[in-house]
Amino acid sequence: MTDDVRISTLDNGLRVVTDSMASVESATIGVWVGTGSRAEEPEVNGAAHFLEHMAFKGTTSRSALDIALEVEAVGGSFNAYTARENTAYFMKVLRNDVGLATDILADILQHPTFDEEELRRERGVILQEIGQAHDTPDDIIYDYFQETAYPDQAMGRPILGTSDLVRNMPRDALIGFMKERYQAGNMVLVAAGAVDHDEIVERATRDFADLSNADLNQQEPARYEGGDFRQNRESEQVHLKLGFESASYGADDQFDFAVLSNILGGGMSSRLFQEVREKRGLVYSIFAYASAFQDSGLFGIYAGTGPDEVPELLPIVCDELVKLPDTITGEELERARAQLKASLLMGMESTSNRADQLGNQMLVYGRPWSMEELIEKIDAVTEDSLAGAAKKLIASKPTLTAIGPLAKLESYDSLLARFTCSA
Repeated sequence: MTDDVRISTLDNGLRVVTDSMASVESATIGVWVGTGSRAEEPEVNGAAHFLEHMAFKGTTSRSALDIALEVEAVGGSFNAYTARENTAYFMKVLRNDVGLATDILADILQHPTFDEEELRRERGVILQEIGQAHDTPDDIIYDYFQETAYPDQAMGRPILGTSDLVRNMPRDALIGFMKERYQAGNMVLVAAGAVDHDEIVERATRDFADLSNADLNQQEPARYEGGDFRQNRESEQVHLKLGFESASYGADDQFDFAVLSNILGGGMSSRLFQEVREKRGLVYSIFAYASAFQDSGLFGIYAGTGPDEVPELLPIVCDELVKLPDTITGEELERARAQLKASLLMGMESTSNRADQLGNQMLVYGRPWSMEELIEKIDAVTEDSLAGAAKKLIASKPTLTAIGPLAKLESYDSLLARFTCSA
């Protein structure tokens, strides 16, 4: 944490974190809630995302139009997102309008009306969003991948919910979910940019006084299982995702997997991009990534290819994974470190990125991480630790999901054999 980042905890349990940036005239102010789709019971899957959609749709003192007019009258903007383990609501304004942003955020999170007409309208919008996702293979494949990796559990259910559940989601279910999960101790107010910590704390103490603070029910533990999902469709492309269990937040090898994903498929110099696209021309898009959760993690590889290229593509990807533990070079490690550190440092130039980073760090770790700490973690990754992470990766049961014309895609048992033979 730098001297510019300060933390206070209000009497009701709400944490307030600020990151003062002397060189900017704007600020991002938001509330990060430690609740996402993972906290939902099966019958209300989609509630967290539905709440996000309703965020700026009216309170006891403001209509949806009032909120839009107030924010845009000062040149500001507002947005929100829902993830599996958190939800965020944030606004970007000029320094003189920070008070207005704080007031509106407090209003929408404490005094929403869930107007029936707004609910009906937004229900239709979400149904359109779900329909669009299902019509977009390189979008919906992420949901299929998550569900296949974590079947029959909250971690695997889609963030958007299903059409049937959203269509029949009662107003009381949304109110109940918000009342249960939006507790002060599970929320963080973050302000980054042209802000004064003491002023933000003073405003938050007044504006968020109506928040309650009760203990939360425990979330269902994540159980990675892996497996195979295939959906035959008539299309020009086959969309593939191959993945494995990786590291959770705070695990000793969390940063190893981040570096490993960069080496394998993080850019144009990565192994997969060079071998699969540049040398063989089998794909337009291929990349790897590592996602951490509270008690699990997913390492994923995405590729889009033609039906006739599938028989050649998947074996090459598997070969690159199998040989990874024994072939990582110091040059690759240094290049991946440089890319990750540059991404972090460039992100620090944005008030929105800083606020998002702080909000998520507070929810996950209970404190902000300084840039020096993050860079130290990246620099601590070695060739040996990467080899260990790579071995751990391919020792877990693979998850394979595919959409498109799949007649030439090899069987899951054949895929398994590629990794069991290397063990």
